[in-house]
Amino acid sequence: MDRAVNSDPVNTADTGRRQRWRNLIGFWLLGLCNNFAYVVMLSAAHDILQKQETQNTTTPTPAPNETNIEISNNNNSSRYDCNPVSTAAVLLADILPTLLIKFTAPFYIHKVPYGFRVLVCFFTAVVSFLMVSFSSTILMSIFGVVFASISSGLGELSFLSLSVFFSRDVLSGWGSGTGAAGVAGAILYSAFTQGGLTPQVTLWIMLVVPVILAVSYFFLLVFPSSFPQWRRHEDGHSTSREVNSQERRPLIEEETDTDEDTETTQEEQEDKHIRPLTFTDQLYIMKGLLKFIIPLGVVYFAEYFINQGLMELLYFPESHLSHAEQYRWYQTLYQIGVFASRTSLVCFKIRKIFLMSLLQCLNAVLLGFAVYYQFLPNPWVVFIIVLYEGLLGGAAYVNTFFFIREETAKREREFAMAAASVGDSLGIALSAAASLPVHHYFCSF
Repeated sequence: MDRAVNSDPVNTADTGRRQRWRNLIGFWLLGLCNNFAYVVMLSAAHDILQKQETQNTTTPTPAPNETNIEISNNNNSSRYDCNPVSTAAVLLADILPTLLIKFTAPFYIHKVPYGFRVLVCFFTAVVSFLMVSFSSTILMSIFGVVFASISSGLGELSFLSLSVFFSRDVLSGWGSGTGAAGVAGAILYSAFTQGGLTPQVTLWIMLVVPVILAVSYFFLLVFPSSFPQWRRHEDGHSTSREVNSQERRPLIEEETDTDEDTETTQEEQEDKHIRPLTFTDQLYIMKGLLKFIIPLGVVYFAEYFINQGLMELLYFPESHLSHAEQYRWYQTLYQIGVFASRTSLVCFKIRKIFLMSLLQCLNAVLLGFAVYYQFLPNPWVVFIIVLYEGLLGGAAYVNTFFFIREETAKREREFAMAAASVGDSLGIALSAAASLPVHHYFCSF
């Protein structure tokens, strides 16, 4: 009662705004770091794998002004200037650990407190950087990729579940951060390596990323008082604690307590003592989530079918841009589109995810015909389509989780957010599997 009577409403409002901004920035950094380490580590793994493959083979006498890629392409008779191995093969190896985590973890991860989950994400990210930087074999580099995938997959489903304890606007921060990760990761890694640093030294510098993730979580976020940081959700669910919580609630609520942060806190206070979800409950919720998971999976299937199955085949020899430069611009513009649309949640929402699924499939069909018939005049047309593709994919992701939060009962939100995260990973894995035979087919010409 003393706090309710004596507190300054202006100061309370300022404190609420500061907390909201801290949480928004915190989730932006969590999204950035969770995906950033994955992007950077994969880029470094490719470089080190190439170096190891060169060391494990008889080194030929290099021709003047020729790179390894140009030498390997001398024996390539395909009209599509194909690499010996599709980039989809690398993607498939990258996504499987994340997919396994997202398929299984929602059913048991609630038994692991959030603090411990974040520590696991931190340590696996650090291990991935160190393993790849010190790797002396291809197998060791692959295990580094696996640890990065574990960190990213566990982090994504955990932070999406975590968002239900805060106001809904943290989802826009998370979405924007994950979108920025692709752009920032690719640019910074390229800048460091182009500046003369080796991939190994660059990875050592990037060890700061998991540190920022841990600091953002443990020191920047402002958690509700009821948040189970180091204990399971089932702990302390006694009637006496519920009564005491009700006794401590002020009889007269302040006007400033009507903002979203306070509403979220009150919801958690009211719902934290409800019995845990049973396995049957979880299966029932999963059934209801299919209307979100399937459209999201279709969007990402079509999206990564384009990125990993078709992009490397969309080559224009007449352009002043080399094949590598064209592909690099495809990926960069795609990431810019993803970043822009994942940030758009603060401006507008799109409920019809299935419409974005249809439009993304049309993109895949159009570019598939473009690869086969080669009717597009120059890479600039592809640049526009790829940017549009990224906009669709990012918008589908962030709007899916926004409406899951809005349309799911409070006691089911935490599980629903984690379970629905399997949609994009499933679509990516299926697209990688489908892209392999497509790559083989076109490169046989």
